[in-house]
Amino acid sequence: MKTRIETTFENLKAQNKKALIPYIMAGDPHPLVTVDLMHKLVAHGADIIEVGLPFSDPMADGPVIAHAAERALAAGTSTRDAIEMVREFRKTNTTTPVLVMGYLNPVEIIGYDAFSDLCADAGVDAILMVDLPPKEAGDFPKKLTARTDNPMNQIFLLSPTTEAARRAKVIEDCSGFIYYVSLKGVTGSASLDVAAVSEQVQKIKAETDIPVCVGFGIRDGASAKALGAVADGVIVGSELVKNFAKIDASDEQAVAAAIDQLLAKMDELKSALAEV
Repeated sequence: MKTRIETTFENLKAQNKKALIPYIMAGDPHPLVTVDLMHKLVAHGADIIEVGLPFSDPMADGPVIAHAAERALAAGTSTRDAIEMVREFRKTNTTTPVLVMGYLNPVEIIGYDAFSDLCADAGVDAILMVDLPPKEAGDFPKKLTARTDNPMNQIFLLSPTTEAARRAKVIEDCSGFIYYVSLKGVTGSASLDVAAVSEQVQKIKAETDIPVCVGFGIRDGASAKALGAVADGVIVGSELVKNFAKIDASDEQAVAAAIDQLLAKMDELKSALAEV
């Protein structure tokens, strides 16, 4: 049984298109915003949605997304709340894949099997735990893909500094798509080297048929187009999330204006990928 992510990439490949994967933090700037925002992202070209699970020590994230997590936690959003937002989204959207991205500490508290059950029951399609290395994941990836109720993918990261042994393990255990980190740094860093990323993506694609998507450091249509030319999709987070950084979440007009800016960036990215 194919997952929604696998079906989506098959459809995109048949249409010679690249995936646009926006990242948002669940509960940012307010829990009541997230589900409606997910639907708006789909309307503005999202092929897959990555939903961040708020965590107080997001080691891979730069200040923009780290502050988004702080806002979400301050607004009372828990890991379970975030998963419930996916369940609410699924009531009216049964086709767009949703990936949840977070850190292991909350999963350790909930329990791996219980967390997997929560995600599957809510309609989550893939799980990415930044601090769960493939070597330590055990049979967790196989358990996700083997589910009969709602099979899910386990997404792993590859970066410019990934050693050969880990790279081989990621390619072996990853499903859905491989998330290639475009730079040596945290999310939102500025030093994107398109040529170096292209070289690495081509090497990965020579070793596997799993789609490869690139995230970290993509700021605009130009960078999305450049990376979309070599990858199967691009993931954009900080450039979207930053729109909530300086607003009062209780100010409905300010929130609406921030969402409009976010969606305008989505339109720019989608148009750029259409030119690839």
